[in-house]
Amino acid sequence: MDLNKAVAIVTGGAKGYGAGIAEALRSRGAEVWITGRDEKALAAAAKRLGVHAIRADVASGTDWDRVFAEVLQARGRLDVLVNNAGAGGHIAPLGEQTDDEIHRVISVNLTGVLLGCRRAAAVMMKQKSGLIVNVSSVCALHAWPGWSVYTAAKAGVSKFSRGLYTELRPHGVRVTTLTPSWGATEFAEAAHIPNSPSADPAIRRQCIQPRELGEVVVSLAVMPDHLAVPDLVIQPLVQEIMPM
Repeated sequence: MDLNKAVAIVTGGAKGYGAGIAEALRSRGAEVWITGRDEKALAAAAKRLGVHAIRADVASGTDWDRVFAEVLQARGRLDVLVNNAGAGGHIAPLGEQTDDEIHRVISVNLTGVLLGCRRAAAVMMKQKSGLIVNVSSVCALHAWPGWSVYTAAKAGVSKFSRGLYTELRPHGVRVTTLTPSWGATEFAEAAHIPNSPSADPAIRRQCIQPRELGEVVVSLAVMPDHLAVPDLVIQPLVQEIMPM
């Protein structure tokens, strides 16, 4: 893929991994649209990164239709979709969560991915080309108390992506599940996780930096079109996972 001519959508692009991914793609010449729910943060990120912004909730099919309508009207194609938007919700034992909290975590982390992929698949199948990167989490591979709902959503992303890969492979469209672990993002604060190790400045410097994950996405995009990476796990050496 020639990123100088590529058109990309990155969800959750106002901050964290999403902003890092959008920045990396833009630096290689791609035209990038970022989406998110925080209009103020989205506008600031778009100005800083030199990208387009569309306020949208990934859990809304109507919002997804609006995003695709704007991008396709402007450029007539889509080369890269990065489903990065996610939320930890209420990290607590299941019995302490509400039905609304459970629904929201599933809709943002899993349903939103399916809705975006449905629309991207239709476009990319016609093009006979494209790359979809669905961002999962190391929680999909391991288990910790309080993370069960988030884990279910991210594990769903991983399994869904494998199925989608088999559907789109014959059409020249690649699908990758990108599974990062500790990152220098706002995730812990947003999920109200007390005493998160990544809050320690010394540890945070050794976590996955947003731009670093962005460079991983770039490497997936520019690798030969006849090759695919269905699954890729990234974790910092500073994080010990017991048991692996």
